[in-house]
Amino acid sequence: MSLRYLPQRIVCLTTETVEVLYALGEQDRIVGISGYTVFPKEARKEKPKVFAFTSGDLQKILAVAPDLVLTFSNLQAEISRELIGAGVPVYAFNQRSVDDILAMIATIGRLVGAEEKALALVAELQAIIDRVRAEGTALPKKPRVYFEEWDEPPISGIRWVSEMIAIAGGEDVFAERALCQSAKERIIADPLEVVRRAPDIIIGSWCGKHFRPERVAARAGWGGVPAVAGAQIHELKSAVILNPGPVAIREGLPAMAQLFRAWASGTTFQ
Repeated sequence: MSLRYLPQRIVCLTTETVEVLYALGEQDRIVGISGYTVFPKEARKEKPKVFAFTSGDLQKILAVAPDLVLTFSNLQAEISRELIGAGVPVYAFNQRSVDDILAMIATIGRLVGAEEKALALVAELQAIIDRVRAEGTALPKKPRVYFEEWDEPPISGIRWVSEMIAIAGGEDVFAERALCQSAKERIIADPLEVVRRAPDIIIGSWCGKHFRPERVAARAGWGGVPAVAGAQIHELKSAVILNPGPVAIREGLPAMAQLFRAWASGTTFQ
């Protein structure tokens, strides 16, 4: 396909599409990013911030004259609608699973004419998944895991996180909720339900704020939870595990697997 038919001025309203375009060597096409972009770090210095995540000024996006805007999920449905109304092409991703993340990468590669590079990146990430899965299968025992995405109210993990728990050799104690589309559907109305499900490991990743394991341990009735009694309450940074892009697989998944290996060997992981 001729380059003139490919987008030359792309605005990315979530961090994972920025990460992918940089990984493909196509960062020169990016003319605007979300203020919540964290990967890669140089993007925050090099690219103008034209939107937050669910709020911002349409005119600020239009000012950089994009010929394609990449958005994410129903959370950005309103800005997608406004951009389409203004005549701007929009591609809305909605990746929720590990396979969806890989498919998103391949799609971006096709959109910018870098399909071979994208498929090579997918293969690299798939190799990480396969390695972690093999290591997880070899664990002498399987940990029961509670992943907390938010604390007030408690919200259990999204689908790709739940899948990563399984890949790394664990069992998500709220796996059935991970299939829900919205965070509201993953609210744990009764915190004692976590106690009843008796996780061996608690992983916190409070999106946008610092995780406080001591607050989790101090919750009423939680003292007998195996993870609390065994000091197995850990943080995985939300920027790593809750961004549905390459970083979740390249960094988040191995970090999770390391926690599981330490638990299985009886090591206290710091």
